[in-house]
Amino acid sequence: MTDRPWVSHYAPGTNPDIGPIAYRHLSDMVRQQSARHTTKTAFTQVMPNGMSGAMTYEQVDRLSDDFAAYLRGKLALDAGDRVAVQMPNSLAYPVVLFGVLKAGCVAVNTNPLYTPPEMVHQFTDSGARVLVISDLFADRLPAVLPRTPRIENVVTVRITEWFPAVPAFVIRTVLKYVKKQLPPVTVPHTPLQDALSAGRERINAGVDVKGYVDGVGLDTIAALQYTGGTTGVSKGAMLTHGNLLANVAQMLEMNGRYLEQGKESIMTALPLYHIFAFTVNLLLFYQVGGHNVLIPSPRPMSNLKAAFEKHPVTWFSGVNTMFNALPNEEWFRQSPPKSLRMSVAGGMALHGAVARRWEEVTKTPVVEGYGLTEAAPVVSFNPVGSTVKVGTIGIPLPSTYVKCVDEQGVEVATDQPGELICKGPQVMPGYWQRPDESAKVLRDGWLYTGDMAAMDADGYFRIVDRKKDMILVSGFNVYPNEVEDCLANHPGVREAAVIGVPDEHSGEVVKAFVVKKDPALTAEDVVKHCRESLAGYKVPRQVEFRDDLPKSPIGKIIRRELRPGAASGTATTPPAAAPEAAKA
Repeated sequence: MTDRPWVSHYAPGTNPDIGPIAYRHLSDMVRQQSARHTTKTAFTQVMPNGMSGAMTYEQVDRLSDDFAAYLRGKLALDAGDRVAVQMPNSLAYPVVLFGVLKAGCVAVNTNPLYTPPEMVHQFTDSGARVLVISDLFADRLPAVLPRTPRIENVVTVRITEWFPAVPAFVIRTVLKYVKKQLPPVTVPHTPLQDALSAGRERINAGVDVKGYVDGVGLDTIAALQYTGGTTGVSKGAMLTHGNLLANVAQMLEMNGRYLEQGKESIMTALPLYHIFAFTVNLLLFYQVGGHNVLIPSPRPMSNLKAAFEKHPVTWFSGVNTMFNALPNEEWFRQSPPKSLRMSVAGGMALHGAVARRWEEVTKTPVVEGYGLTEAAPVVSFNPVGSTVKVGTIGIPLPSTYVKCVDEQGVEVATDQPGELICKGPQVMPGYWQRPDESAKVLRDGWLYTGDMAAMDADGYFRIVDRKKDMILVSGFNVYPNEVEDCLANHPGVREAAVIGVPDEHSGEVVKAFVVKKDPALTAEDVVKHCRESLAGYKVPRQVEFRDDLPKSPIGKIIRRELRPGAASGTATTPPAAAPEAAKA
């Protein structure tokens, strides 16, 4: 595609393409920004009770040097070796992550909630030699380590690293004796502080930490980011230093004029091991000298209350479920953050009703973007300072090409749905040791995302749905996002999800799973509301009420866990209210 209709909708002063990357690699960026903002607070970790710890840019730089020296000097890792990092948002995360990069090694971000089989798969597939894990999850190690012989060393991290002594003691006492969430560590391990001391000894002895990245360039792998991807089982997307730095540069080119160097503060409630927060919150805001307010766990939403009250947050990133849940909290409605200027939504479709409610409560906009792990992750964004179209994922970032194609790979007409494919400097070179899987999604330089989208005449894209989640009712395509957006507009609905279930007459019918806001809501009410806005074949034939919906760690509703075979909820379908499916 040579025509990029979206370029005319960039904010004034935006270049349609980014120039050369300003840094040699991510470690170079970390060192330069640390030197620029030495005494400024880089990270503050806030616990639900309001207790907190903080760290300056200089401390992050020095301590990550120590960890790099530990990995290469003490443990004798080689450049390119993989280090698994498994911890919630905490002050230790940037120290460890940047230390891995400074060592010339590859970070393997791992969900702390993974079960032992999931850990074994990821550690075995990546070939990780070191595991850095929060001691909150140490009880899984006896079941994991015997099955992952490549892991030679385990480093344990406390959730209270670098907290003042008294708050740290209180928090750990509560975790251990009250909540019973601090298991004993029964395998050989090295506490993080001991690892840092060992690294500092080598630096004091004259080790040149900066030399560890002599062979690292923009094409070097920085992270293996595991994802279910567009097909198959979990696999590691190889993200290079260039992919990640380019994506930050693209975001800054498009919206950077609204980010003041050294003056921004972002709340990071999304987990840093997830690619959205990893790139947008951690890397982008470190590069602009921002203050990152870290929330170890955003559930329940009241966990964010103390952080909002104590810190003047200017930016907030989240997913639809967060933007939906916070305005339902009494404390948030009564005292919305006064310093907030902008919020960014990604990870799943942002429902129009949710966006309107957020702006009504906070008096600030929430703009939606789109990305996926394989693109490091951001592909498109609504341009701040230009036309923002609610209900769209905006326009492609500079240096990014996007189009929608049919099953044969031919570009479809404007406003017609097709599979969204993209290319640009942020797109991964492939999946780790999976050339077959890489070939399925990377074709002629284009990344096939598996998402169905449509582009309007201005070059704005709208996600229709996941290709694999599309429901086929009597030959008609039904996209769950459209039905879910309709359901979200009902005042009695707190949240909802939609799937297709088998039907002997129409092949499939729409089934809605609903969490009530109004206890009096009935299935008939739900169906009546949908019939007012949707074609008959799109209206749910089945409605099931649940107390909650299954979600990923970032709050994204997991539709696959709602499919037939999952546990049933508390209500069923109205026997006669649902319309017949339309006939082809």
